[in-house]
Amino acid sequence: MLNEYRIHLHLYGIRNCDSCRSAMKWLETRNVPHTFHDFREEGLSADLLRGWLASAHAEYLLNRRSTSWRQLSETQKQEVQTDPLPLLLANPTLIKRPVITDGEKILDIGFSPSSLDDYI
Repeated sequence: MLNEYRIHLHLYGIRNCDSCRSAMKWLETRNVPHTFHDFREEGLSADLLRGWLASAHAEYLLNRRSTSWRQLSETQKQEVQTDPLPLLLANPTLIKRPVITDGEKILDIGFSPSSLDDYI
């Protein structure tokens, strides 16, 4: 029997991302209510991203191992150190995926089943 007070998770990412697909499949097999937001198709608001950047998880948002990061100029990489907001809004694929929230605050960045066990 499902707990009626179960948390509703929000996953932000890209639909064809392996980590996002794994997270969604894991949540679906456990009947965890969730919503997926594809930020490549639906975009991200500056306010939402600003909130993420002000959180304790901010240092984990930028995916420096991505193809998108490697394609940036050195100038762009330097600019990200002072204000990442414009670059992340323009290039959401620079954000490590998935970003998992409870609708208000970030619970996890990237997919790790053990880190989500506390929330389901």
